[in-house]
Amino acid sequence: MMTNKEHDNLSGEASGFSHAKIETNNWLMIILILLVIAVGGLVEIVPLFFQKSTTQALEGVKPYSALQLAGRDIYIREGCYNCHSQMIRPFLSETLRYGHYSVAGEFVYDHPFQWGSKRTGPDLQRVGGKYSDEWHRIHLNNPRDVVPESNMPAYSWLSKSTIEPEVMAPRMRALRRVGVPYSDEEIEGAALAVKDKTEQDALIAYLQSLGLALK
Repeated sequence: MMTNKEHDNLSGEASGFSHAKIETNNWLMIILILLVIAVGGLVEIVPLFFQKSTTQALEGVKPYSALQLAGRDIYIREGCYNCHSQMIRPFLSETLRYGHYSVAGEFVYDHPFQWGSKRTGPDLQRVGGKYSDEWHRIHLNNPRDVVPESNMPAYSWLSKSTIEPEVMAPRMRALRRVGVPYSDEEIEGAALAVKDKTEQDALIAYLQSLGLALK
């Protein structure tokens, strides 16, 4: 009568590819693991490139203006995303506090988008139009003047630093290459649009643009 071990050996020899062979060959194991991960990743990711909900802008969503785009760069440079998420989860507690949950169509022109899982400060995705420009200026200069319990550092130097106009047109051309529909007129007028504007002006313009399409 054939034992289980003998049966496994015969099955492995018949297939030419046994568990023992895989488990005792480090390189073969690594290659197979990478292959499985690659196939699984492609199955999950590739369909997203063909879904309208992830590739087409939500109605009302427009590419950032030159000033808003400059503000977004400052937002990323200063690490604001380390504390402030731009992803509202689809839970009742989230939507009651922040508004409609985030959808992919809001972010088709963001490269890269600012979704995240960590949130130390309030979510900023629906902050656009919630406060006045003056409120944001006070908040950036000294957050505790408007939110006494805030532990956010002050960003008062932003009101003294101006935007470099010459960097905006190349920045917008680069985004157009990856699908952001900037017109020639918008690109040509980018330098003038940010001339004499401070980094604080730009950051506020960016914050005031967030989440308006689903308000």
